Amino acid sequence: MSDYTLDDLSRCRSQIDDLDERILKLLNQRTAVVEEIGRIKEHLHLAVYEPKREDQVFANVLSHNSGPLPPEAVKRIFERIIDEMRTVQKMNMSRGEFEPVKKEPC
Repeated sequence: MSDYTLDDLSRCRSQIDDLDERILKLLNQRTAVVEEIGRIKEHLHLAVYEPKREDQVFANVLSHNSGPLPPEAVKRIFERIIDEMRTVQKMNMSRGEFEPVKKEPC
């Protein structure tokens, strides 16, 4: 018989909720930077899709992964994040929502 209680489960779920909120905040911060990158790319007439840069992102996150999340899972998660960020850039560009770069880049 385990010494765990429903309170333990509730505490863990509360931690997950807090972590999810932090992850969401970071994703939105990342999105804001991606939007700035989109403005810069549009200004410079560069393509949204840059496979070499994506490879750099994967290499960076995989080199910093100390587990327990397996490398394959990390790559799949970041593939999804990058895909969504690319979609944001494309949508903003197609709607003409990017204004010329007016401030110092990131």
